[in-house]
Amino acid sequence: MGEAQEEVRTCHQPQTNLSSANFQATSACVTGCRAPPRGSLLPGNRCREQTGRNHIHIFLQQPTEMSHLDSVPTESPVWVITGSQSWTGTGQMDILQTAEKDIKFPFAVEWIPDEQMATLSLEPSGVEKTTDFIENPFEEQPSPTKLQVQEGTSPCAQSSIPGTCNDHGHHLSLFCYQDHKLICHQCKSHGTCQSHKTNSVEERATQLRNKIVDQCEKLQLQTAGIEKYLTDALPAKIPHVASTARASSEMIIQRLTFIRNVCDNEEQRLLEEVHTEEERVQQGISTQQAHWIESSKKLSGIRNYLVDMLTKMDDISLIFFLFLHRTEEAEGILEPEESNKLNFNINCVQSPLLNRLWASTVLCLTTACEEVTFDEKSMSPLLAFAEDNSLKFLQKKAKIYQDGPERFDHWPNCLANESFPKGIHCWKVNVEKSCAYKLGITYRSIARKGASNDARLGFNPVSWIFSRYDKDFRFSHNSHHEVVELLKSPKHIGVLVDIDGGELVFFDPGSCVILHSHKTKFTAPISPVFAVADESISLEK
Repeated sequence: MGEAQEEVRTCHQPQTNLSSANFQATSACVTGCRAPPRGSLLPGNRCREQTGRNHIHIFLQQPTEMSHLDSVPTESPVWVITGSQSWTGTGQMDILQTAEKDIKFPFAVEWIPDEQMATLSLEPSGVEKTTDFIENPFEEQPSPTKLQVQEGTSPCAQSSIPGTCNDHGHHLSLFCYQDHKLICHQCKSHGTCQSHKTNSVEERATQLRNKIVDQCEKLQLQTAGIEKYLTDALPAKIPHVASTARASSEMIIQRLTFIRNVCDNEEQRLLEEVHTEEERVQQGISTQQAHWIESSKKLSGIRNYLVDMLTKMDDISLIFFLFLHRTEEAEGILEPEESNKLNFNINCVQSPLLNRLWASTVLCLTTACEEVTFDEKSMSPLLAFAEDNSLKFLQKKAKIYQDGPERFDHWPNCLANESFPKGIHCWKVNVEKSCAYKLGITYRSIARKGASNDARLGFNPVSWIFSRYDKDFRFSHNSHHEVVELLKSPKHIGVLVDIDGGELVFFDPGSCVILHSHKTKFTAPISPVFAVADESISLEK
């Protein structure tokens, strides 16, 4: 009893009617700690005394409305121990008198996890909630199904004073971890729990209480973190978001303004080039008109002179008259010939900036590329079609196909099934595995037979080809080749063609970087065309 008395600490509080008074939490632990607790004084905090023992903070509530205070009967003292339970029983007054004299009610005691209610010789009776008195930090109780707690019985009371084993009639003093139930010593020694891990009810209850306390601390820290986030982090984001939005808006305006200015300058330059070219052609046409009008007049004069000679001179005069100088003058006037100088040069509107802006815009606005497929009827015997939509080069042995007018019989070429007469079209090719390939566009009138340039991609006027051989890249059309300088070999190549606008662009789909662009005029429907001389290439969907 003396040991129990040393563990009980009480605090004087005014006599109150717990059911009618309005309470507020105190700012200090009422359990009589001799050392300040760690952290804020909130229900459920664990602090350490100078004696080195752990205990749970218990807080009394100070009445805010003294008009509602009534005295509490001294024969029914209120014990508050760790949870939101009120305890009464015999022997309390003896403990109180030995602990401290003239104790006023209500009061609170400190529950030490290492000690149980049995140590204090208390018996549970009339368990009832006292949430008006103390805010309970241990709201979550152990599961009744796991602890085999009888319905209507407090988990604290069941674990503190075990019941009786239905099989052996002994007290339930052990807890079986495997079966999650209370057992007696007979169940452990001779029953079904012989090989199971067990522990005393007191130790198991202590473990659960410690877990609950730890959970309370975690919840308190989590709550504090949320409150700090609400009070500090979120309000601080508001001005940051506003400033970032302003900066983003200014950046957008500045960049678009810069782009507009560049586009306006480029537009003005190109329009001036067009106007200059138009004036040049018009001036040439005017000059040619004046020249040929004058020549026509001279020829008409010579002709009239010769007609007069025929009609007015006799034979002798005609023989002796010198008229050869006039005929020589007529022979000096040549026939008119077609000249490119009298045609508008479309290359005057070539602009790398305009081409890239146009291609980038089309690529960004293009939702999907064309679904292009290989035309197996045109496939060279040096190529094979795979199920993964790839075109493979047969290095060792040519494949035997049924010959036909559409099949390439010498060069490793293959057309696509699709043909585009007008509009803007785009498709992508995976060239990662190959170091020797060709891809581009051609008219379907391209020759299919023989080894001549008429059937060789890029060596005739009906095909426009981007090719790679080892580390060399180039663009070819009608046997004219342009070297394309690239920092690295692209894994994918996209082909973009504007048939009506006469624009052909080869680009890298990953970075939207234009590899090469070409301006021309298409006079017939075009089809994608491919050639492979190393490994394989494949079409992307």
